Amino acid sequence: MTNDTPKAPPLYPKSHLLAASGLAALLSLALLVFPSSDVEAKKTSLSLELESPAEQLKDEAKTAPLVQAEQDNPSPFVQIENGESATAQSNQAQPVAEAKAEAKAPDHREVTVARGDTLSTLFAKVGLPSAAVHDVLASSKQAKQFTQLKHGQVLQFDLDKDGQLNTLNTKVSSLESIRLTRSTKGYSFDRVISKPIVRTAYAHGIINSSLSASAQRAGLSHSLTMDMARVLGYDVDFAQDIRQGDEFDVVYEQKVMDGKVVGTGNILSARFTNRGKTYTAVRYTNKQGNTSYYTADGNSLRKAFIRTPVDFARISSRFSNGRKHPILNKIRAHKGVDYAAPRGTPIKAAGDGKVLLAGRRGGYGNTVIIQHGNTYKTLYGHMQGFAKGVKNGSNVKQGQIIGYIGTTGLSTGPHLHYEFQVKGVHVDPLSQKVPMADPIAKAERQRFLQLSKPLIARMDQEKATMLASNKR
Repeated sequence: MTNDTPKAPPLYPKSHLLAASGLAALLSLALLVFPSSDVEAKKTSLSLELESPAEQLKDEAKTAPLVQAEQDNPSPFVQIENGESATAQSNQAQPVAEAKAEAKAPDHREVTVARGDTLSTLFAKVGLPSAAVHDVLASSKQAKQFTQLKHGQVLQFDLDKDGQLNTLNTKVSSLESIRLTRSTKGYSFDRVISKPIVRTAYAHGIINSSLSASAQRAGLSHSLTMDMARVLGYDVDFAQDIRQGDEFDVVYEQKVMDGKVVGTGNILSARFTNRGKTYTAVRYTNKQGNTSYYTADGNSLRKAFIRTPVDFARISSRFSNGRKHPILNKIRAHKGVDYAAPRGTPIKAAGDGKVLLAGRRGGYGNTVIIQHGNTYKTLYGHMQGFAKGVKNGSNVKQGQIIGYIGTTGLSTGPHLHYEFQVKGVHVDPLSQKVPMADPIAKAERQRFLQLSKPLIARMDQEKATMLASNKR
């Protein structure tokens, strides 16, 4: 019978066991002192991520691309670094504080006026209360000009750190600005007028259909066109004498700001060729400060009367001793000239004089009669109304507006009935020869010629240059 009882493990001497235990302890210590390559790599990686802020600054230039990549794809190590670096947090918080400080600094804002805007709505757009509008308007009578808003106008606001209004500024024209400035005593109003550069400009035109259309094509404004007609109106009847092919040359003042034309000034010289005859005008101010226009050789263009009391009107009826009246339907002398024009067109005094009548007169309706010295008298009938200041006994100057075209009295449509009397006798104002004004004084003739000759030469040269360029 076999004995299956297991054998007991062999017993080692105590000295062996002690030796084995000591060897195991030595091996464990060696593993701690000399780590494996894997452990060493992990430890080195951790050390790089947790390097000091001074070392980060030293290597910042070298690691910029890596830092950008980490910002785009953040890793746990980056988050740990940001979380534990108090210096980095402090550096990031500083710009935020500066940004908040700048937000409280004075603020400049601009608002463009839209349709329907008022000063209150514009103040609201920049965060100002309605009380601020009241304070501004109550500061002075002039401040109310800020309520006269135009579409497209720009208002500039300067606010202080508390959001209150410091200054309000806006342009009311290309040359004028108004401003309100707050002080301890309230708001003060200022008006700033910019002084433009004045230079000379030249325009040339040939009339194809009308003077106004040709002048516009030549670059002349409506006001300059009217000035040209006024200056040369003593010799040229712009209501009936203008013909196709007539031409003009003008040298005038041009106002410029920041390289842009912002307005025009006086006509310095003008030349108009009408039906083959040329008329020239030169502006001259004498030593006494009186300004007028003269021909190139110094004769005055200003005559005792202008030929047409209404600009660019159409002659609807001429002077006649046997015309059939359109309303009375009978043959009746027409002792004047009728100028048809739109209702409200200004009527000018033909010469200096004293108003004998400014009121109603039978079939003439609203009428003005002016006495010019002892010899001449003019009448203006069918007016819509009278200009301000025109009344019985008042004095008027040549070219002054005395009333407006209308249909009062016996009239079939808006027009002016104009009469001219010489020593109480009605004459045809279109054919009447009128006296000349005084020419340039002999003492100033040389001074005048020194001014006029360059202006005439300028028109000649500019015209020749323009015609030569058109032939190319």
